[in-house]
Amino acid sequence: MSTARMENPVILGLSNQNGQMRGSVKPAGGPGGGGGGSQTTLPAQVKPSSTVNNGDSQPAPTANTIIKPGDDWKKNLKLPPKDLRMRTSDVTATKGNEFEDYCLKRELLMGIFEMGWEKPSPIQEESIPIALSGRDILARAKNGTGKSGAYLIPLLERIDLKKDSIQALVVVPTRELALQVSQICIQVSKHMGGVKVMATTGGTNLRDDIMRLDETVHVVIATPGRILDLIKKGVAKVNQVQMIVLDEADKLLSQDFVQMMEELLNCLAKQRQILLYSATFPLSVQKFMNTHLQKPYEINLMDELTLKGVTQYYAYVTERQKVHCLNTLFSRLQINQSIIFCNSSQRVELLAKKISQLGYSCFYIHAKMRQVGIERAVYVMNCEGCRFGHLGLAINLITYDDRFNLKGIEEQLGTEIKPIPSSIDKSLYVAEYHSESGEEVKL
Repeated sequence: MSTARMENPVILGLSNQNGQMRGSVKPAGGPGGGGGGSQTTLPAQVKPSSTVNNGDSQPAPTANTIIKPGDDWKKNLKLPPKDLRMRTSDVTATKGNEFEDYCLKRELLMGIFEMGWEKPSPIQEESIPIALSGRDILARAKNGTGKSGAYLIPLLERIDLKKDSIQALVVVPTRELALQVSQICIQVSKHMGGVKVMATTGGTNLRDDIMRLDETVHVVIATPGRILDLIKKGVAKVNQVQMIVLDEADKLLSQDFVQMMEELLNCLAKQRQILLYSATFPLSVQKFMNTHLQKPYEINLMDELTLKGVTQYYAYVTERQKVHCLNTLFSRLQINQSIIFCNSSQRVELLAKKISQLGYSCFYIHAKMRQVGIERAVYVMNCEGCRFGHLGLAINLITYDDRFNLKGIEEQLGTEIKPIPSSIDKSLYVAEYHSESGEEVKL
């Protein structure tokens, strides 16, 4: 659910099917929670990994994970529970390939399967073999369809553990995305015997990053300003980087970042592979591609901008009605989690406090928070949220003054956002109303 302008999110967890979570709830407080003055702690098994914060990688596999000749290695995998929810054609319209078809290292395949990735999604099918060949890529695909895996899998396959240098660089526009991508990279590479992954972003201690780079680092996931600062200080040695990825390239090549990206590429060796992933394709991306990419392979899976499984509605409300409207939606809809976007950090904290007072478990996150609060909230969001071809609702609460913004959004997305009905068909967003075979839904 969102307001008309979407910048800072409130992450909401609801206990039972109708969304109510009353009586036993401890309102979240501090920088990572909403209001109340008390503090919500994560469950004992949910501890934000320090490997993401300071860049250390997971320890090398223990003896019981070593594969011996003749072993059926798939029997030893610790697979997550099978996801039986139906999925849309955004992620199921594939050519029928398997991850084994790409001749990947067995240790990498183990990490892939233990992530719960059973088969490559369309963007992964198109991207992985081309990236493995060393060719530059310009790819357009929707967010939430497996783009991270599309570049992390070939990136990790090409890492040479005998070299103690930075070999791959992933550049993202925000520290939250850097944290998310580094978590995925660490998990996928956990059986590979010592791939060192480092996340470095603005807003964190520069001295810690400098100390970390004194040790071996193979993969750096960074925001543009921080990695450029480390390069200029002579701390980050990028002369042996063989692959650079620009995730959300449309944002990285906007006016805010494009100069830094130009400087960054000038610091790399001329013989490097560039992978661009973007949902949109503005002129800035075209200009950058013409200047820096060599005969890129172009992938376009963007028949439309919106995810096929997400049904969008709007509701006209006054400012004073918004909290009441949210409470009504939580009580009537069969949901157990929600992300609410607001247009200011002050509004995020105020709304999180009010939601907690209503008895819901709530975390909040915005750009002015301390880093530790962001890490806790992002960890919860990564564990609980999922877009990978699944169903969902997007409800825009707009005031009369927002009506022109709504019209502009419809025109940009090429879609119609309908007024919210008095009753919403549960088959649009409740997985249990579909077959448990995990089959595709034609949307």
